[in-house]
Amino acid sequence: MCTKTELCYIFKKMTNKDNQKEAVIILCRPEESRNIGSVCRAMKNMDIHTLRIVGKKSDYDEEKVSVLSVHAFDIWQKAVFFDSITEACADCAWVCGTTRRRGKNRKDWLLLPEEFAARYSALPQGKVAIVFGNERTGLTDEELAECNSGVIIPSNGRDGSLNLSHAVQILCYTVFRAEHKISDGYTPVTQERLSKTVTAIGDNLQKMGFFSVTGRPDMELFWRSVLSRAALSESEARYIEKTFTKAAGLFKKNQAEEEQTET
Repeated sequence: MCTKTELCYIFKKMTNKDNQKEAVIILCRPEESRNIGSVCRAMKNMDIHTLRIVGKKSDYDEEKVSVLSVHAFDIWQKAVFFDSITEACADCAWVCGTTRRRGKNRKDWLLLPEEFAARYSALPQGKVAIVFGNERTGLTDEELAECNSGVIIPSNGRDGSLNLSHAVQILCYTVFRAEHKISDGYTPVTQERLSKTVTAIGDNLQKMGFFSVTGRPDMELFWRSVLSRAALSESEARYIEKTFTKAAGLFKKNQAEEEQTET
């Protein structure tokens, strides 16, 4: 049995910020300083802040990084540099390398971005590295072998190579969406509620003499079909009702004025 002191130590370690779930972006041998700046911006847009680079900081132009990083230059300033992917991922629980190529040495199976994000979201804690290769060549077979899994972004087979920052943006976005459940913003009205709107339309058209002896059932069926596909919100349903009610009122008013003029 653990002593009180040992339990406190375990609890502290489990709740330490370093053990919290975190996505880590790793760029392996990037060539373009401007691409690094764009990567920083893509990361910060999606609330991902840890950047590691396999390479030497002195190889990059900080001014060019700054121009395209815009508000995310601090990510570059806090970036850590390593000699290899293995070193850069030493504290990570899961390492996923991105690739657009398949083959014998390119992992037995590759995750789609959505599949990767779902698995990331299911993890309780720990750092997860997403590794991106050089702009021209991507990750070599040896570099991909340093990763646990592979991720592929489906694209045009003829011209499938994405810009580095675009690939980072896609992966960061899918992680962000998996971690942040975003509401649709409204609940579509029920069929029962929609019936009131359709009836209001029919009643007001009736007041304007729109229908002959028959025709209303077919018209209401038409409106129900159209409005059901539109998935109206409550406010939209009320607005449509008000529009037809106002139209019927104006029709009656004009009709009364015409009759008064004739007399």
